[in-house]
Amino acid sequence: MARRYDPQRRRRIIDAAIRVVGRGGIAGLSHRSVAAEADVPLGSTTYHFRTLDELMVAALRQAGEGFAGLVAARGGLEDPRTDLATSLAALMGEWLAGDRTDVELEYELYLAALRRPALRPVAAEWCEGLAGQLSRRTDPVTARALVALMDGIFLQVLLTGTAYDEAYARDVLRRVIPEGRPGTGRRAEDAGARTPRRGPTGT
Repeated sequence: MARRYDPQRRRRIIDAAIRVVGRGGIAGLSHRSVAAEADVPLGSTTYHFRTLDELMVAALRQAGEGFAGLVAARGGLEDPRTDLATSLAALMGEWLAGDRTDVELEYELYLAALRRPALRPVAAEWCEGLAGQLSRRTDPVTARALVALMDGIFLQVLLTGTAYDEAYARDVLRRVIPEGRPGTGRRAEDAGARTPRRGPTGT
């Protein structure tokens, strides 16, 4: 019997892998568990993804579209009249207020790169892609610093279970953006008059 043509099978396998990780973490991911979740023969998963690392790379690349995709969808970030820190802090809150499982999943796959070198180029793509978007509003070094800071805030919220503080995020993001550079969205005298908000530790 001829094999039935299924152009969406590869995508369904990736979606299934993401659901498996979302339910049981990286430890529960295998070709067999993904095949069962996708309702496809085991041979289909190994045909499209020879190794588990290949499958995880595809899952990370797809899951990593989360926050970066949200940023890309907001054309207002490219408007020099808007305050970049305010816009980013609001987008962070929007993302965290959505399906928390999706957020946790993206970071679980992202952090899996610590143990799986094959995932590191994809994790780097995520950081570089987001920094590239932010570079349209500020210089490349500041863009990379903003990405690192947002990563830290996301991880603190996810790992400690504390509520996301949008005002705090906005203030610390604003401190990274050099005064007088595009993206501050405020006058220097306004910035000087603003009393910095203290972080959770009082620093």
